[in-house]
Amino acid sequence: MPDALPAARPPRFGANYTPTRGWFHHWLDFDLDEVRADLDSVAALGLDHVRVFPLWPLFQPNRTLIRPRAVEQLVQLADAAAERGLDVNVDGLQGHLSSFDFLPAWTRTWHRRNLFTDPDVVSGQEEYLRTLAAALADRPNFLGMTVGNEINQFSDGPHPDPDRITHEQAAHWLERMLAACERGAPGRLHLHAEYDAAWYRDRHPFTPAQAARIGSVTAVHSWVFNGTAQRHGRTGVPTEHHAAYLIELARAWHTDPGRPVWLQEVGAPAPHIPAEHAAHFTEATVAHALDCAHVWGVTWWCSHDVSRDLADFPELEYSLGLLTDRRAVKPAGAALARTVAAWRGRTPSPAPRTTALVLDTGDTVASPHRAQCGPGGAFFEAWHRLTADGVRPAVVLAEHAHDAGHLAARGITTVVDPVEAG
Repeated sequence: MPDALPAARPPRFGANYTPTRGWFHHWLDFDLDEVRADLDSVAALGLDHVRVFPLWPLFQPNRTLIRPRAVEQLVQLADAAAERGLDVNVDGLQGHLSSFDFLPAWTRTWHRRNLFTDPDVVSGQEEYLRTLAAALADRPNFLGMTVGNEINQFSDGPHPDPDRITHEQAAHWLERMLAACERGAPGRLHLHAEYDAAWYRDRHPFTPAQAARIGSVTAVHSWVFNGTAQRHGRTGVPTEHHAAYLIELARAWHTDPGRPVWLQEVGAPAPHIPAEHAAHFTEATVAHALDCAHVWGVTWWCSHDVSRDLADFPELEYSLGLLTDRRAVKPAGAALARTVAAWRGRTPSPAPRTTALVLDTGDTVASPHRAQCGPGGAFFEAWHRLTADGVRPAVVLAEHAHDAGHLAARGITTVVDPVEAG
């Protein structure tokens, strides 16, 4: 069984697997030889795991039909990964990928039902997640399930047709989904993962507290096209430290100081990160992320470029791969491979972050005031000014700013108000 949450060990390095032939539509014409060739090219970079994406409508086209053949193909993919020394994390509810929504017909239009609260939809999701987890439960290289890819985007704007819920309903839904994963594969690394609205959008129903306290590990997805690179440029401190910032932001909500954070998605999006700068950005981002304590690992988005034969993707999606769609290594892939080789067998031991910037988002559970944490926000900019000054700041919630026990457990000796930092 793969290591789950050891106290100290070398970081994990992986890629979000994007098939070279047909993208995630490859499940319609599943070709195991093509998958094996893709995974060979991933393993050649020295990576140790992949995150894979069954498309929910193809695997569960009817609420009471989970296609056995599709599940068998997922297991075949996991076995092919094992043959190449790769562990596998499986995202269940896809959900949303690269600007496209993939939802089964039994949840939309004439059958429109809330994804998070309708009893029939929720029970169907539970059985689907349990089934996928159970199919892989006996595979030694199965890490566990991620509930879905950034499924929080369905719960709020700017989605054009959101399924509105409260933060209490979001927490209840997450707990049910993760319990279903645990029933299918007890003891594995089951988690959920949201895009950064959970951290940066006021009153978004998926919250930092949920990310930091529900599931086996906290996941963060770092994308600098969210205004960070536009505001600060390709080599700006906030651009190169964005992933580290999210990791430290997440740790502020942890109730267990040793809870790991998984940098589950991070990439070098053009034109914000030009192709000739992608290698530098990759090395800098990973180095800064691993300067944070308790990082489980880094999983790059993505393994291979999207083929230009496929239409209508946002332009940046065609160039995010570590490898081309012909499996040639790109500069970012070579940079990550060098990083992997340098870290092989080494355990990170970053110095404590003794200075913490105080963050007040209102009620800690709901965190209604989060916009300050996003690019251009007062807290975001203050944290990065301290970083530019060489401070290596942590983040502490206002409710803990004078809690000696909490501060001592995290190695914090100085707390700074954002106004003072400005």
